[in-house]
Amino acid sequence: MHNWVRHGLLCGLIFAAISLSAADTLIWQTNLVNADIQSLPLEKVLKQIARDSGWQVFLEPGTTRDVSTKFKDLPPGRALALLLGNLNFALVPQTNGPSRLLVFRTSRGNATEQVKPAVPRIAKHVPNELIVTLKPGMDIDALAKALGAKVTGHLDGINAYRLQFKDAAAAEAARQLLNDNPDVAKVDYNYVVRPPPSVTNGTGGGVPNFSLNMAPPGSNGRVIVGLVDTAVQPLSGDLNNFLLKQISVAGDVTIDTSSPMHGTAMAETMLRAISQATGGNSSVQILPVDVYGPNPNTTTFDVATGIVAAINHGANPINLSLGGTGNSQFLQELITQAVQNGITFFAAAGNDGSSEMFYPAAYTGVNAVTAASSPNQVASYANRGSFVDLMAPGSSMVYLNNSAYAVNGTSVSSAYISGFTSGLADMNKTSVRNATSTVLNAPAFRPPPMY
Repeated sequence: MHNWVRHGLLCGLIFAAISLSAADTLIWQTNLVNADIQSLPLEKVLKQIARDSGWQVFLEPGTTRDVSTKFKDLPPGRALALLLGNLNFALVPQTNGPSRLLVFRTSRGNATEQVKPAVPRIAKHVPNELIVTLKPGMDIDALAKALGAKVTGHLDGINAYRLQFKDAAAAEAARQLLNDNPDVAKVDYNYVVRPPPSVTNGTGGGVPNFSLNMAPPGSNGRVIVGLVDTAVQPLSGDLNNFLLKQISVAGDVTIDTSSPMHGTAMAETMLRAISQATGGNSSVQILPVDVYGPNPNTTTFDVATGIVAAINHGANPINLSLGGTGNSQFLQELITQAVQNGITFFAAAGNDGSSEMFYPAAYTGVNAVTAASSPNQVASYANRGSFVDLMAPGSSMVYLNNSAYAVNGTSVSSAYISGFTSGLADMNKTSVRNATSTVLNAPAFRPPPMY
C-alpha cells in the first residue's frame, strides 16, 4: 500500500509537468458528447455525427462554417448548439426510421442536401500476401508451388506461413482456393500495423528524475518484459543494465543516435514506472524485440513473430505499444494460446479519439490501456470503449545524449502499465498474473464510468 500511495503522488507530478497537444477530436456517444476542436469544416463534423449517431443529417445547400469548440460530457442537444454556433438545427424523430437532423440558415424546409456518413477507417493489408496456417503434417512447399507463391516466413510450432504472390489479384484468387482446402486450418490477410507515434523535442522542465539500481532476482526468478516495438538505442548510464540483447525479426536497422526511436522511449518509460513501483531497486529486465526493422510499418505476421521470439526468450509480460484496425484471426489465436499458457499482454488502445476497435488491444485476453491527461480524465485523443481495461499517464519525457524528448499517446500508457506491473511483481515476489490483478483493481488505473 505504501508503494501505491507513492505511485499516486508521482502520477500527479507527471500529469502536471507535461502538457499534451492533441488533434481535433469529436467523440459522439448515445447520451454524452466530448469535443476538442480547434478548426474543422462543418461538413466533416456533420459526416462524423451521421456515422456515430445513426441519424440522417440534412444541410441547407451552401451552408458553411469552421467549427471551433471544446466541451466535455454534454447531452447531444447542448453539444449541437456549441458545434453549430449561429446556425439553426432541428432533430426530427421518425416513426419507421432513424431521426433526422436538419441544419439550416434560413428555414428547416431548406435543409435538403443529405450529408453522407463518414466512412469508417478501412483496415489495410499487404495486398500480395497471405498468412496460411496448415494442419499438422501438411507440406507448405508443395502448396505454395501449386499456388505460384513464395514462402517468405514461418512460425515454428504452429504451422503458420507467410506467402507472397506476384500481385494482389493472385493473392485474392489463392485465398478463395485456400478457404476450400481441407489441408488448411485458416487463411488470413497480413494486416499493416501503423507506424509508431513520433518522439519530439521537449524541455523536460518539472519532470521528476528517477534512478534505478539493479537488484538480485527473488526466488521466483527474474521478471522479463517483452518490448515488441521498434529497435531500442543504448540508454544512459546504468539503465543499460536493464536491457537484454535485442532481437530483430524484420531486418536490421541502422541505429541513429540523434533522436530517440519509439522503442527507446517505451523502454525508458517502462524503467521509470519500474522505479516508481519498486522504490528504485529492481531485478526486472527488458527484452527489446524489433518488429519494424528499417520499415515505416510492420505487419501482423511480424508482430506475431516478435511475440513468439519474446516468449521463447522468457518474457512475461509482453508490451504491444502498437496496433491498427486490422482484425487478424491469426494473431488473436496466437495470443489466446499464449494467454492460456500464462503470458500476460498489455497493449495500446489507440489514438483516434473514438470507440473504434484497435488491435491487438481489442483482442480477448489482452489488457487494453488508454491514456489519461489528468487523474480520472481520458485524454481527448485516446480511444475509449468497452474493450478498454486500464488507464495510465499518456505522456512521458525521455532522455538521449543529455537532451529531453516528449512522447504522447496510449503507447506510453501501455508501456507505463507494463513496467509498473512488472515492478510490482518483482517487489512483492509474486507472479505477473497476481500483479496484473492488483493493477486491474486499483482505482488509480481504472477508466472513468463513461466506459
